[in-house]
This record gives sequence, structure tokens and C-alpha cells, in this order.
Amino acid sequence: MEEKAYKLLALQEGITNRSAKDLIDKGLVYAQGRKVVMARALMDARTKFRVEKIQKIEKIFEDEHLIAVNKPAFLTSEQISKKFKTPLLHRLDKETSGVLLLVKDEKFQKEAIEAFKNHEVLKEYEAWVSGRVAEAFEIDKPILTIKRGKNLFSRVSKNGKEAVSYVEPLEIEGKFSKVKVTIKTGRTHQIRVHLADSGHAIVGDATYGGKNAKRVMLHAKKIELLGYSFEAPTPKDFKVF
Repeated sequence: MEEKAYKLLALQEGITNRSAKDLIDKGLVYAQGRKVVMARALMDARTKFRVEKIQKIEKIFEDEHLIAVNKPAFLTSEQISKKFKTPLLHRLDKETSGVLLLVKDEKFQKEAIEAFKNHEVLKEYEAWVSGRVAEAFEIDKPILTIKRGKNLFSRVSKNGKEAVSYVEPLEIEGKFSKVKVTIKTGRTHQIRVHLADSGHAIVGDATYGGKNAKRVMLHAKKIELLGYSFEAPTPKDFKVF
């Protein structure tokens, strides 16, 4: 006997169908070691689900100009903005954790936007990728972003905008590597696209060919701009084994 995934989850967890569907849509539900991606997918009625918990939002710093937080995976940047009732200065993808900045005054916002435009902002990320990365390398390939319905998808293209990423090895575990990625530009899904194009797709990034995992293994480790410097500790569950 089969039933829709969200209805089975609702029964297992003792929650409403709507709440169950929301958990699946957020990417928090797993069955047989794989993420459940379609709430209405038909599944065996005996299926047992595992539900990941969203970590708490940690405030790193606040003054009269901005708020810096350590964003947990599975929350959108817009949800963080709504919680703090403060506009975003930049965005992180839903499954990306790490330093996220919100802006509190218009003058600082304008200065920060100019700093981003002029490539005067340092952004460092950590990622687990497929393959063994033993030496540093630079990726200088333009990226074109396309809108598909409500979603954005990017790819390397000669018709795209300038995008530069610098990759350094940090650790090797079997057939996987942990790398540091520094970006000079901030194109949509830049790190995900560049690493996939280099043959080292990010673990968990099914959109760009990554191996299955509970989340996209990408963490915004550090950001520096206009005299500020913020760093977010790597999550304890940020590992491939």
C-alpha cells in the first residue's frame, strides 16, 4: 500500500499535513538515507522518516550599522531578515550555513553595496567536494544565470558575467576533499557552479551533480568589508562521514 509522503510523515510525527509538507519543502526529511524532495510522492506506507532539526540562529555582532548572524542551514535568508525585521545586505542559499549580514542604516547600505560592486569585499567559504583536491587552483569562468519558474539556475557560459573563485585544499577524506573557496565576485550559485565545472561538485548539491548528503555542504566561513570582519564557526555536522 502506498500513500503520499507528507501524509505518512504527518501520521508518524503527529503533526498536521500542512506542517509535514512544510518540513519536506524545507529539505529536512529523509527516508532510507535519501532526502525526500517531493511532498506528494507516493511511498510505501511502512516508510520510516528521519527529520533533521534546524539549528538556532546565532547573533555574532550588532551595532548601529549592521547585524551579523551565523545562519543555520535550511532557513532562507529572507526568513532571517523577517525574524530580525532588518533588510539583508546579501544572501546565502537555503542550505548554506554561515555569516549573513543585515543592514540597519541607509548610508552604510549604500557604501556596502559599492564595496560589493568594486570587489572590495572578502568572502571565504568552506565546502566538502567530490574528488581529491591536493593543490590550490583558480577558476576564472563567466557565469550565466537563468530563471526557471520560481527557481534560478546558473552555468558557465561565455555569455555570462565575470566570476572568479580561488580554491585551496584543507583536508582529504577518502574520495572527498574539504576546501576553502575565496570569491572576488558574487554571482548566483557561483561556488556551486565553478566547483561542479572543475569536476569537484559540492557534496549534497544535487542541482549541480553533487553526491547525496543531508544538505549542500557549503559554509560561509568569513566576510570582511568596510573595516568589519566576521567569522562563523564550522558546524559540528559539517562532515561527509
